[in-house]
Amino acid sequence: MGGISSDNVHGLVLALSSSVFIGSSFIIKKKGLMNAGATGIRAGLGGYSYLKEPWWWAGMVSMIIGEVANFAAYAYAPAILVTPLGALSMIISAVLAHYFLDERLHIFGVIGCALCLVGSTTIVLHAPHEIPIKSVKEVWLLATAPGFLVYACIVLIVVGILIYRYVPLYGGTHLVIYVGICSLMGSLTVMCVKAVGIAMKLSFSGSNQFVYFQTWFFTILLFGFILLQLNYLNRALDTFNTAVISPVYYVMFTSFTILASMIMFKNWDHQNASQIISELSGFVTIFSGTFLLHKTKDMGTPAATDSPKLSSSSASSRNEGPTRSEL
Repeated sequence: MGGISSDNVHGLVLALSSSVFIGSSFIIKKKGLMNAGATGIRAGLGGYSYLKEPWWWAGMVSMIIGEVANFAAYAYAPAILVTPLGALSMIISAVLAHYFLDERLHIFGVIGCALCLVGSTTIVLHAPHEIPIKSVKEVWLLATAPGFLVYACIVLIVVGILIYRYVPLYGGTHLVIYVGICSLMGSLTVMCVKAVGIAMKLSFSGSNQFVYFQTWFFTILLFGFILLQLNYLNRALDTFNTAVISPVYYVMFTSFTILASMIMFKNWDHQNASQIISELSGFVTIFSGTFLLHKTKDMGTPAATDSPKLSSSSASSRNEGPTRSEL
């Protein structure tokens, strides 16, 4: 693995596993939704018959496993490595949809997948090593350093302005309002995930970190931030097209998360300019592949000719795409 540290290898394996499970979960759940729609009221029309579908529940289990693996990955590897790899779940979803849902993966989709793979490989090969942490108190010192406190305060102020000033005025017409709130808060959420993940990893290795108030403080913040994110992400999904939300949210969330990680954990302090430029090139490559996948996702699917309603329904169902919670 060259210069890749053992912790980065563990984080890489967990992140890849997470992408496989999360990417697969959307296809499995979609299969359950299709089966439920064929025998009962569709979910899009307010039906809940999918709750009786084993395929839908299998998809939920797959998603939960994927999110747990993603959570664990942050305990081992820097966010600069883990977060961008979320794009791989889109490749898994696109490939499986091609074979199991008859959603054709056209040439632009193949190019988008290839770009995501090239970008991910570039990041993996040049990712910084995670700094060794022996106690959650060390994470607390990093989180309360002046640089990160300034970043956190700016994020909270901007989110507050967006919520109380711009959501009532432009929330229903400008996608960037809801997505901006989710992305900014997501960067703080991931930092809390790393803190709690590190605390759990150390506790499992014999050094109980739950005796420190810092661990519980990070845990409370984590749940609060997640609830806030879910609230505005649901608003965004209810207002705008998923095919538009997914790439914009992925790019903004990843960018802010990497910035927060760089400030808090100082990931780039021990890297040279060549390594940093290589990582940034990997990010841009993944972003390009992500946009290409989403912007052209319906081009390879033959248009239905028998009924306009059927065609519209099919296009609507294809709008469902994988979105990483990340958190």
